[in-house]
Amino acid sequence: MSEKTISLETLNPIDLYGVNDQNLDIISRHFPKLKIIARGELLKVIGDDDAIAFFEEKLKLLLDYIGRYGTLTENNIRQILSDNAEEPADGRDLQSRSDGDDIIVYGQNGLVVRARTPNQRKMVEFIGKGDMVFAIGPAGSGKTYTAVALAVRALKNKEVRKIILTRPAVEAGENLGFLPGDLKEKLDPYLQPLYDALRDMLPPEKLKTYLESGIIQIAPLAFMRGRTLDNAFVILDEAQNATEMQIKMFLTRMGNSAKFMITGDITQVDLPKNQPSGLLQAMSLLKSINGIEFIYLDERDVVRHKLVTKIVEAYGKNGK
Repeated sequence: MSEKTISLETLNPIDLYGVNDQNLDIISRHFPKLKIIARGELLKVIGDDDAIAFFEEKLKLLLDYIGRYGTLTENNIRQILSDNAEEPADGRDLQSRSDGDDIIVYGQNGLVVRARTPNQRKMVEFIGKGDMVFAIGPAGSGKTYTAVALAVRALKNKEVRKIILTRPAVEAGENLGFLPGDLKEKLDPYLQPLYDALRDMLPPEKLKTYLESGIIQIAPLAFMRGRTLDNAFVILDEAQNATEMQIKMFLTRMGNSAKFMITGDITQVDLPKNQPSGLLQAMSLLKSINGIEFIYLDERDVVRHKLVTKIVEAYGKNGK
């Protein structure tokens, strides 16, 4: 007799268990030789090794289905758990996650976050084989969103223990002092794009827990000073608005078992004219260092409204 505890991690348990554990009851009846005990996001399975291994195979299919479509019906469960099931009763494809080479992570409500362009695929490839990647490109090219998806995947796969997201807090010479509220309330508007991406990829309860426990940290760049960032996936967003000293300070925070991704748009530098961008300096100084990769996205990577591509092209032709 063996026992195994399975963590559902980023999944909202009710998506699997169903209301009042209705789905879990159906699943349990399909495995009469196992004792299945659910405690929140932890699922304990007791039985012989072969039965547990078979249960894990079927559970993966159930979780894949929830990840793809954001829902799981009784008919889906029965079809998936049948011995020869290849696709559920409603005809939706049930291939495993590994079949989609471009898929980075499964998000909320059936959202599938994937690398959609060649340069986004380079981001996935380079961070997989290296520890520091610069992704530089125009608005809408998916730099930040892809970086956050990669961070969530690394956390989910236990490759890192925490995610740290940061960006320069003051843009276009603005002063935070005029904003109402405490320091957090003043800073949050500058960090909102990072929150938005995380909300797409993690259940609300899980995201709240991660933020409260410090597993996910979102902070302005100035708060990185003096820290050593170990076992973390760290993203510096809007890096073009960091000064030369700030970029140096940030890059030298890198600790053991860390992944650093730096994203920025060199066509939208909001620093004062007498203050050079640290990203531009880093591009020049670090380009020949082995282990640091640079990816240059362009208008072909823009995945927002089609007009954004045309806007980026127009400004590019104008040299701005």
